[in-house]
Amino acid sequence: MLSNLRIAYVLLLITKISETMASTSTSEESTVLERSSKSFLKELVFELSGSSLLWPCESTKHIYIQSGRYVPRNVIITRAQLQRDIMYVALPRYKHGVPFTLGKIQLTKGQCITKIAPYPCWAIQEEGNCQALQSVVDIKLDHYGFLWILDVGIVNTLEQPIRRCKPKIVAINTLDGKVVKSIDINNLLTTASRLQFLVVDYGSNGKPFVYIADAGAHSILVYDIAASKSYRIVLPKATSPITDVLYMVLTSPGTGNSTLYFTYLTSANLYSIKTEYLRMGKGGDGSIVSVGTKPYGKQMVLLGADGGNALFFRYKGENDIYLWNTKTCFKISNLQEIQRGEDCRLTTQILPGHKHFMWALESNFHDFISERTGCNGASIVLHPVLQECDD
Repeated sequence: MLSNLRIAYVLLLITKISETMASTSTSEESTVLERSSKSFLKELVFELSGSSLLWPCESTKHIYIQSGRYVPRNVIITRAQLQRDIMYVALPRYKHGVPFTLGKIQLTKGQCITKIAPYPCWAIQEEGNCQALQSVVDIKLDHYGFLWILDVGIVNTLEQPIRRCKPKIVAINTLDGKVVKSIDINNLLTTASRLQFLVVDYGSNGKPFVYIADAGAHSILVYDIAASKSYRIVLPKATSPITDVLYMVLTSPGTGNSTLYFTYLTSANLYSIKTEYLRMGKGGDGSIVSVGTKPYGKQMVLLGADGGNALFFRYKGENDIYLWNTKTCFKISNLQEIQRGEDCRLTTQILPGHKHFMWALESNFHDFISERTGCNGASIVLHPVLQECDD
């Protein structure tokens, strides 16, 4: 679907430069291209900050600050979804002082700092109100325009965790901002449960399914939305050595045969399961497959997919982004470095969207966890994924 990441440079030619190049010489052409490319790319870098929220008025902001309900440095974006020039973001309540946990951003080209507004409204963000959102840790926008939300119900998880409400899946129709589904998933949990990521999938009959990574209980939770049925797929011990981060990425080749790839951060292998098995609640009898051993013995962070066969990842503590075409064998020679990262931030997600790019969401989450971000909080950036041209 967007597997050729050199599309970025094609778009630069088409959208910004073609009309200005007709009368220039070859040498002038390359000079104009270089300058225009840099200018265009700069306009597509969006800086996000917990100190740049959209408030109904200054007095409301002042009340939140004075009461401790708003602490800018405690706000961070960890997950996002793109819909044309709109970005929906998850702002988990890892610490106190996060006024809303689901946001919306209008991406305006050339705007340096963008404002984050509560989505769909302020009322649904009330902490302690179990009809509202408590702590959103992951979101997924489907092709029908429904935004699916994983609310774990626990706040202040990096300080003194408080269980405000039961965990739930919420679906919002982005056409009108109304909640169309709210599903209590507490019956799927154990005392060890720790919910982390959410994936939305549609069967060949058009029925939606939600898959949730339960790292603490070494499970993948499956919820059949249409039938209101749920399953717990307990992972084999070999796939889950210890309680850890459980990453999941869905690839969809367009044939209706989707595959869920998953791995624990510290696991030596990458695994997969066809979603046809997940939908039936089957996790045994060879349905879970070891795709291969992780390269160089390194720990892998799965970042996302392009909606087709491309899976993106990086190595723990490293900034470079890699692509693996899942139609090929999982081995070093088939892993392509597509972008070199910067030093201060790490990519937390790769997602398709705005202007036909693949986008990278980056932050210094490691500094956020260890209280090293300063008064302004985490450094968060959204930018296109670009592969450097060969000389």
